[in-house]
Amino acid sequence: MPSNHSAEKYNKVKSILISQPKPERSPYFNLEEKWGLKIDFRQFIQVEAVTPKEFRKARIKPSDFSAIIFNSKTSIDHFFKLNEEMRVSMSAETRYFCLTEAIANYLQKFIVYRKRKVTVGTRTIEDLKPGLMKHKKEKFLLPCSNLGAKKISNFLTENEFDWQEAVMHKTVPSDLSDLSDVTYDILVFFSPLGIDSLYENFPGFKQNDTRLAIWGSSTKESVEKHGLTTNIYAPTGEFKSMTMAIENYLNKSNK
Repeated sequence: MPSNHSAEKYNKVKSILISQPKPERSPYFNLEEKWGLKIDFRQFIQVEAVTPKEFRKARIKPSDFSAIIFNSKTSIDHFFKLNEEMRVSMSAETRYFCLTEAIANYLQKFIVYRKRKVTVGTRTIEDLKPGLMKHKKEKFLLPCSNLGAKKISNFLTENEFDWQEAVMHKTVPSDLSDLSDVTYDILVFFSPLGIDSLYENFPGFKQNDTRLAIWGSSTKESVEKHGLTTNIYAPTGEFKSMTMAIENYLNKSNK
């Protein structure tokens, strides 16, 4: 994915690639229209299911656990899908702990909610602490991706819970080979995984005059580790969204 720009700091921007799936509605569409840009969306990472054969290698039987912790809708999907494929049935007495109300509401697609025991947090694992401590004698299972769930894992270990992690889905780089001859003035990234995917697909990537719009400190750190330069950054006190930060840049580059 080479660049075709001169070395001018604020050279005009004509095209932007957002490393996310295309949404139905987005403020990016307003930017596209206002500035006469070409804005494309492309998912740089994707989620793959762990097969029953792969999962059995971990020697984990979900029905051996009396409590399950869900930190995302994705983990719910893969937990119940894998159980169905392996013909595993969870006890009606199983307790479920969900990090947010949205996750708990999604759980209703898979269980008879009123007959099960569900504890709901507001945002983080710390919010669930009172409920978790109340049921500390339970044996906990944490369904997660191959990237783990570090904050939850640390919490459970530090508080000496009887728990185990279960990798039920994988986050992997998407195949971007069709972009090898395509150039964009700005590439927009929202996670270190997006940067990893960039180099997985294009090991010889050189930034040259391509501008990088980066979301979050961990993504910025990944950019710096690869010797790249962050040209546009959000969130900040001034720019709470990526579109605000990009528009600020366009005010200088496309004036």
